Amino acid sequence: MSPNNIFDFEKPIIELEHRLEEMRKIADENGMEMEGAAEDLKKKILDLKKNIYGNLSRWQRVQMSRHPDRPYALDYIKHISDEFIELFGDRCYADDKAMIGGLARVGGRTVMFIGQQKGRTTKQRQYRNFGMPNPEGYRKALRLMKMAEKFGIPVVSLIDTPGAYPGLEAEERGQGEAIARNLIEMARLRTPILCIIIGEGASGGALGIGIGDRVYMMENTWYSVISPESCSSILWRSWENKEQAAEALKLTAHDNFELNLIDGIVPEPLGGAHREPEAAYALVKARILEDLEELTTLPMEQLLRERVQKFANMGAYTEVEAAPIMVKTPESVKEQTASSQGRAQA
Repeated sequence: MSPNNIFDFEKPIIELEHRLEEMRKIADENGMEMEGAAEDLKKKILDLKKNIYGNLSRWQRVQMSRHPDRPYALDYIKHISDEFIELFGDRCYADDKAMIGGLARVGGRTVMFIGQQKGRTTKQRQYRNFGMPNPEGYRKALRLMKMAEKFGIPVVSLIDTPGAYPGLEAEERGQGEAIARNLIEMARLRTPILCIIIGEGASGGALGIGIGDRVYMMENTWYSVISPESCSSILWRSWENKEQAAEALKLTAHDNFELNLIDGIVPEPLGGAHREPEAAYALVKARILEDLEELTTLPMEQLLRERVQKFANMGAYTEVEAAPIMVKTPESVKEQTASSQGRAQA
């Protein structure tokens, strides 16, 4: 792991890991027996990891979701698929590089993957528009989902975006309409849909490919109507209160599960998916195969009914007894005017 990609709260762990490496190096070079001390240090590192990663704040979870070494959509697809054929274009305007998709074989089953893709280098980030899809990206995703529906292929959506692209050109080409269209079409798509948030899940940008029969979040991801920084800039005119905003938004996987907004949490290796990507790939693959095994056996009408009901049940409200509302009629206005004039004359 690059020193530049280490968070402040991880530094105590990294220091102990470096000490362990040095201990092993000295033992190898000098033929010394240090297994006992090494085992003690390994146990200390493990205990420290459990303590730190098991008690992350909401803002720290957001940081983990954005780690530069974290696996992206194409990483998952290529590692859990036996073969993958990427498909391009929305057949209306262009091919959006921030939205990827195509046919794949996973565990002997054909699936249609769609997902948002970020980049690692500066050039890749610009090429992928930092994972922010344009309208043509959402229309491309819908085209692939309609193709999957036609051939009875389940859809797997991998969500990881800081939001839909907010540029003027995107608005001119109908960003809001493209996302709204996806919401209604996914709600009635006649094929199973499985959604997994693998990184960031920001607002409509995530929801545009996030309507499914099952919606999961990986352990160190977030899902909310707005990012903590944007929320802070609106409320406090500064990003400095992003930690406070993250706490108020309740945007972690555990928060969303408790609020009944998702169906479950996909666990990550200790320290995050970026520390042991192979283990993360295996966990996501197992989740996909297990759910598709169930969803593909359900009658289509039941699937659609439960999908719509799932989202209809979201949210909470409180009923209170309101004070009587006084409705002004022409007669009451005249009476009030006459009364006011009478008091004035008196």
